[in-house]
Amino acid sequence: MVDTLDNDFEGISLLEYTERAYLDYSMYVINDRALPFIGDGLKPVQRRIIYAMSQLGITFQAKYVKSARTVGDVTGKFHPHGEVACYESMVHMAQWFSFRYPLVDGQGNWGAPDDPKSFAAQRYTESRLSRWTPLLLSELGQGTVDYVPNFDGTLDEPIWLPARVPFFLLNGASGIAVGMATDILPHNLREVVNACVVLLERKSTTLDELLTIIRGPDVPTGGVITSTADEIRQVYETGNGTLRGRAKYVDEKGLDGGKEVVITELPYQSSPAKILEQIAGQIVAKKLPMVIDVRDESDYENPTRLVLVLRSNRVDVDRLMLHLFATTDLERTYRFNLNVIGLDRKPKVKPLRNALLEWLDFRRDTVRRRIEYRLDYIKRRLHILDGMLIAFANLDEVIRIIREEDEPKQVLMSRFELSSEQTDAILDLRLRQLARLEEERLQQDQQELSSEQEDLLRILSSRRRMNTLIKNELTEIAEEYGDDRRTEIADAAEASAAYSVEDLETNEPITVVLSEKGWIRGAKGHDLDAATLPYRAGDEYLTHVQSRTNLVCNFLATNGRVYSVPVRELPSARGQGEPLSGRFNIDAETQFVGAFNSDAGKVLLTSQKGIGFVADVESVVATTRNGKVVMNLDAENAPLMPVSFQEGELVALVSSKGNLLVIDLADVPEQNRGRGVNLMTIPKAAFTAGEESLVGSAVVAENNPLYVEYDGGRQLTLRYRDLEPYRGKRAQRGKTLPRNWRNNIVGLRTESRA
Repeated sequence: MVDTLDNDFEGISLLEYTERAYLDYSMYVINDRALPFIGDGLKPVQRRIIYAMSQLGITFQAKYVKSARTVGDVTGKFHPHGEVACYESMVHMAQWFSFRYPLVDGQGNWGAPDDPKSFAAQRYTESRLSRWTPLLLSELGQGTVDYVPNFDGTLDEPIWLPARVPFFLLNGASGIAVGMATDILPHNLREVVNACVVLLERKSTTLDELLTIIRGPDVPTGGVITSTADEIRQVYETGNGTLRGRAKYVDEKGLDGGKEVVITELPYQSSPAKILEQIAGQIVAKKLPMVIDVRDESDYENPTRLVLVLRSNRVDVDRLMLHLFATTDLERTYRFNLNVIGLDRKPKVKPLRNALLEWLDFRRDTVRRRIEYRLDYIKRRLHILDGMLIAFANLDEVIRIIREEDEPKQVLMSRFELSSEQTDAILDLRLRQLARLEEERLQQDQQELSSEQEDLLRILSSRRRMNTLIKNELTEIAEEYGDDRRTEIADAAEASAAYSVEDLETNEPITVVLSEKGWIRGAKGHDLDAATLPYRAGDEYLTHVQSRTNLVCNFLATNGRVYSVPVRELPSARGQGEPLSGRFNIDAETQFVGAFNSDAGKVLLTSQKGIGFVADVESVVATTRNGKVVMNLDAENAPLMPVSFQEGELVALVSSKGNLLVIDLADVPEQNRGRGVNLMTIPKAAFTAGEESLVGSAVVAENNPLYVEYDGGRQLTLRYRDLEPYRGKRAQRGKTLPRNWRNNIVGLRTESRA
């Protein structure tokens, strides 16, 4: 018994068996499920659906038929797999947002961009072939393809369809096989066909020349391809790479007159519902304060219309969209992998130019087979016509033989040397076809068919004529079926970038108000009188800074340190604010003397002894609770209010005794930290006795008046030309102001309080 078993069964190792089984399975998945064939650009299930519908007569001119009828035929006759998977493939071919040129024309719920798998069941939907399918089926019955038995051997099915255009590029493909995958983006029919025409005219056409025709993918949902020309070329040169696509948007005015951003086109395979959810999530999380609402206004006429309602007309729309491109599916990166099954029935990643040349070989072979099929028909028809014309030339004898002979077929074949096919055609003639006009028609048919035969033989014998025929057919297809490009190719798109924490705040005006006791608050707008705000008992107004919500406000303290606070974190001016000392590590004796914005450019820092310097604002901004040491001060010295400026030519300094000195700004040194230099001489004895000190400084430009401020609210206005008498050199005493303007001076300003 053991010997018998050993003789009946082949013994192989488990390793060899599993390797062989897995390889067989891999090749099945690659060739018969996941990857498209370069000739017709279809996977087997797609090909079988189209062929089954054509056999059922459900063409694009027929009535819609229940999808369940088609799915039943496909699974029962050609594709013995699950009906659900087959129907999903059918739905995919019908979705306008999935296929650039849908091959199935659906009626009913066939899914939506929000959820492509939200389609109705096959028993509810109806379908027929689309207007594009003649480009796949019109030459099917002309000997152009081979047929193979179906899965049970009861029917035959085409091994591929005789595509007249390269559908593997037009509709693209995606699929995962074993150890490989394909990801081909859709392209424009007119561009691809024109590229094929150019290759037919000159096979040596380079990739760069082809890319002047095929500018890039053309996805059904439109949008913008933002990859550079070099990136696109790299993808087409290798057949592999990535491309970036983003949404298209426009500015509009809302019904209330406010600014709105309307997104009209989305990247390929993006879900509007998911994008709305992503944007709404940022709004709720207060990461998108410049947008107050987002809504979906898509309808039949506007398949994509997502509306962003902006908080202000001053919002930078382009910058906002760059942020959304970076943080939502409004921008996507596409994998491009031109992996198809070639004419050698092997999968391979192909560069664009090679793929088009290989498809042209497929098309050339298809047309050759079509011509040979036609020539075979013409040959048979001419043979029949020769016999019929012999019969017409001997009509009386033929009639006699038919009437008198028992076996007229054999007699006719022997009498006129006719073949069996010719004799059958003669015997099948009707009496009314024996008219003279019928003989003339036969002679005309013979001449036309002979002429056509000669033309077709010339085409078969000449590659140039074959190329010309294919080129003319492709040109006609481009004219009849071509359409305009939907996807824009951006030559120089700005890179997307998410907002930083500072950018997220709307750039709204805020007035930062500082009291003498160091309490701080922020009031909306720049048009309020900060001195009139209510203050705590024993406290009063010190200074204010016109700032914005995206800036940082810096505060100079009597210890010579600068402390920084983001303006967006300041308490509202509805209350009395909060003490700055609570935000920093600071002792009780330290007081704040002034403030300036982070975008001020430069700041003039002076002290009561007349010492000072100019610092770059960016270098003095503090990043910790301990602040940043900027001014080195003696124990008895104290800083004055800092003066920020963007431009200026002069520095004005005034003492408590009414001495005014105006020096050139260029004479003031720039340093980011230190003691500074003597700007205005204050006698040491007078300073020690408390009789005189520097009380104010300002930076003056040519078009700015200078205001000397006095206790009680008075101010002396000095125009630029009025400053000439007070001009001097650094470290001088300056000149005294007029008699009535020498006492009770509290500061200098270039902006009037009035």
